[in-house]
Amino acid sequence: MATVVQFENVGLRYGSQPETLADVSFQLRSGAFYFLTGASGAGKTSLLKLLYLAQRPSRGIIRLFGEDAVLLPRDRLPGFRRRIGVVFQDFRLVPHLSAADNVALPLRVAGVPEEELRQPVREMLAWVGLGERADARPATLSGGEQQRVAIARAVIARPELLVADEPTGNVDPDMAERLLALFDAMHKMGTTVLIATHDFHLLSRIPHASMMRLDKGRLLDPTGALRHPAGA
Repeated sequence: MATVVQFENVGLRYGSQPETLADVSFQLRSGAFYFLTGASGAGKTSLLKLLYLAQRPSRGIIRLFGEDAVLLPRDRLPGFRRRIGVVFQDFRLVPHLSAADNVALPLRVAGVPEEELRQPVREMLAWVGLGERADARPATLSGGEQQRVAIARAVIARPELLVADEPTGNVDPDMAERLLALFDAMHKMGTTVLIATHDFHLLSRIPHASMMRLDKGRLLDPTGALRHPAGA
C-alpha cells in the first residue's frame, strides 16, 4: 500500500517557545483510516496544520503524495492543498455565502461547471441533515449545523487526504455516528482519513482504524508499532 504522508523527526516551534512537536515520525498509508488522540494541548492541531500545509516545520522531513512538502515551491501549494480536505475546529465558513455555496467551493475551485455541481451539493447537504438549510447563511446556523456544513465542504470533492480536527465536537451522538459513517465511506472509496479527537468513545466506532497518540508534543508508540487496520 502506497504512503501518502511521511514525517521524519519533525519538530515545530513557535517563535522562541519550547517545541510544540518534537521528533515526530510516522506514515499514513493510502486509503487507511487513522485517529489522532491526546489531551488538550498535546499538539494535535499543530500536527494537522503541518499536514494541510498551513505551517512549515522547524526541522525534519515531511513528504506528501511522494514529494518533499517542506521544500515545495509556493506556487505549487494551491494544487497540493486541493488534494487535501480539511475540517477545521473553528469551521471557517465564508460568512456571506449560503450553506450550499460554502459546500460548493471546492468544486468551483476545481472548475466543475455549475450545472454539474448542484446535484452533488444537494445530496451532500441532505446526507448531513441540512437539506432544508441550503440557502441559510452561517450566522443563522447553530454551531452543530456549521460543523456539518464544514464537513460537507471538506468531503464533497473526494480528496486524497481528509484531515478533521474534532469533527464531532458540536453535534449530538446520533449525528456524530452519521458523520463517522460518512468519513468511513470516504475511506472505503480510497481517501486517507485522519481524525483528531480527544473523545475516546469514537475510537470503538471504527474498529479497523489505526490509532496515534500525542503526549506533550511527542508521538507515543508503547507497543513498538502503530495498530494498523485489519487486513492491511
